[in-house]
Amino acid sequence: MTLHHVRRGSGKPLVLVHGLGAGWRSWAPVMDRLADSREVIAVDLPGFGQTPPLAGEVSIASLTDSVAEFLREQGLDGVSTAGQSMGGRIVLELARRGVGGDTVALDPGGFWTDREQALFSATLRPSIALVRAMRGALPSLLGTRVGRTALLAQLSARPWALARETVLPDVLGLADAPSTGAAMDALTKGPKQQGAPAGTVPGRVTIGWGRRDLVTLPGQAARATELFPDAVLHWFERCGHFPQWDAPDEAVRLILENTD
Repeated sequence: MTLHHVRRGSGKPLVLVHGLGAGWRSWAPVMDRLADSREVIAVDLPGFGQTPPLAGEVSIASLTDSVAEFLREQGLDGVSTAGQSMGGRIVLELARRGVGGDTVALDPGGFWTDREQALFSATLRPSIALVRAMRGALPSLLGTRVGRTALLAQLSARPWALARETVLPDVLGLADAPSTGAAMDALTKGPKQQGAPAGTVPGRVTIGWGRRDLVTLPGQAARATELFPDAVLHWFERCGHFPQWDAPDEAVRLILENTD
């Protein structure tokens, strides 16, 4: 499967992998600034954005397969990658497989305990159902500080301070993407993320985590660095699950300084 993707900028290539939500548009708050220094290639995973869903099982493994195949098709062997949330998990899985180069994973999933995984499912599924039910009203609701606070408190440390244009694509993506439900099943019912022994990943690994993340809880960062002992951990202060929302300048610096 060829993934729909958008290219911007010039220089050494950098592939961006999104989480649940808007597809490549999830990176819109930081993409132009990344493209000032790099050729940025932002993909739509299967069933998100403009890429059709997978014909078979949707799992973290099959979604990672689709990205690995895309890198081969595009001649991007050894490329640096950055991902957020589910996309952060996918780029770590690529690194674990020995695919790609430097890796930056922002608030990745898959490092939860059974109880935390159940909590993730129990809290995020109703949120997805809510935005689907309120689909027509979302542009208006997210245009107000009160609406953003009510709808995005789980995702952002300061939802009232965000612009509607920043958050609307991801929220609409949660409501509209045909693979949201299947990807949620993969995250909540599938296996946890495996690790990579020291010295087995192809490049640098950097893991960024929001101190106020209510989706992938900050305590999971310790498990991530145990499973990826070569990784360097960076904390985003006053930041929730989306560093590209809450700390866009810091997210850009972290990605650019830790990828070649």
